[in-house]
Amino acid sequence: MGTGGRRQFLRAASSLAAGAALPAVEERPNILYILTDQQHWNMMSCMGNPWVKTPAMDSLAAEGVRFELAYASNPVCMPARTSMMSGRYPSHFAMRDNGPAQVPESALPQMLGHVFRRAGYRTAFGGKTHWPRPMTAESIGFETITRDERDELARRAADFLREKHTQPFLLVASFINPHDICYLAIDAYTKANQLPAMHPKSVVERQRVAEALERPAGVAEAEFWGRYCPPLPANHGPTRQEPAALGKYGSFRGYVRKHWKEQDWRMHRWAYGRLTERVDAEIGKVLAALRETGLDRKTVVVFASDHGDMDAAHGFEHKSLPYEESARVPFVVSWKGRTAARVDRRHLVSSCVDLMPTLCDYAGITPPAGLPGRSVRPLVERGRAAGWREEVAIECGDSRTIRSRRYKYSVFAGGEPREMLIDLERDPGEMRNLAGEARFAGVLADHRRRLRARVEELGDEFGRELVG
Repeated sequence: MGTGGRRQFLRAASSLAAGAALPAVEERPNILYILTDQQHWNMMSCMGNPWVKTPAMDSLAAEGVRFELAYASNPVCMPARTSMMSGRYPSHFAMRDNGPAQVPESALPQMLGHVFRRAGYRTAFGGKTHWPRPMTAESIGFETITRDERDELARRAADFLREKHTQPFLLVASFINPHDICYLAIDAYTKANQLPAMHPKSVVERQRVAEALERPAGVAEAEFWGRYCPPLPANHGPTRQEPAALGKYGSFRGYVRKHWKEQDWRMHRWAYGRLTERVDAEIGKVLAALRETGLDRKTVVVFASDHGDMDAAHGFEHKSLPYEESARVPFVVSWKGRTAARVDRRHLVSSCVDLMPTLCDYAGITPPAGLPGRSVRPLVERGRAAGWREEVAIECGDSRTIRSRRYKYSVFAGGEPREMLIDLERDPGEMRNLAGEARFAGVLADHRRRLRARVEELGDEFGRELVG
């Protein structure tokens, strides 16, 4: 062999050796991302919640790692969903809520679908999108299998899994429920005030709510309230020294907080549970197809929700608040035969910005540069990761929050008090605001500093206004 040939051989051998550390294309796992809408962290029976039965979700937790401290980047649909697909906090796009927003065209090639498609994955999306312009499934790199958000989505996702696949795939199944619960308060408000119906075309949504309100057949009134219908949560009342911004909600949100009685709230909780069970059944159809085809041993399944629902806590329903019921969500990573059943109660996870780094890690893909999130794969496989974050940020329309290991600090726009400091270790129901108590001045100052640093790191303009 001549000198040139020998150099060529050594370069080839070196390349093979370097590539041996990475999975071959045919060995890269498939990714199935299952997403629900408006499901808070405790709405699974595997959480010990006796008021809901979720066997499909529980089956994923039984074969994977369930993160109990997972938080949405912003607990509202459009910001959270944009965050998942981009790997960025919503403030990166000056996005605070579901109002008008725009993502620059230049950001689209770095969205999740394109990142995976360039790496040789088939990328498919079904169900709810709710993104700002110009984001569509196609513009961010996915083929659309269906725009239906319910049973048809379950069928189409199952059909997709039963296809013969010649390349690894990333499939997103984005279900709407238990989001339909929103219409209970909306319609109570418009009816009481003799106003035109909001969202009058939402016929299916209202039909599902009506079905969810149905009581078990043959069950007497007293038995229903005593045995079947969830009680009010222990933290139904307002937080002591509640920030003034929370008391200024109007429209349907303010109406139900002021006028709903105990039975109204309990029926809301009852219907919320039934809608959660309905989406669990749809998820079950997808998981059945995954197991039937034998793809479960070749597929990483991630399950999460975009945000939670207040579920009667502090007299609220809906989302958008930094309280646990609104901002904290289920987050499960499961790979049959590779992950062991475990609950992580220690690490703070961002269900939105950690998603892309995590999926890329499993697929052997380098994620876009500069993303604020981290892969949770080391936490899944080893239960630890060097230098894991000590706090997680939560952005809301009129507030900013930093959640540390023990405390949660929020600052709101307008009114006094503007700040809220909660000791989650001693007060998990968030019933006592410690921000005005002198003995917590040091903790308050520390968390002001933490939030200010995080706002600066993210370049969050609205956050800068709040933290001064």
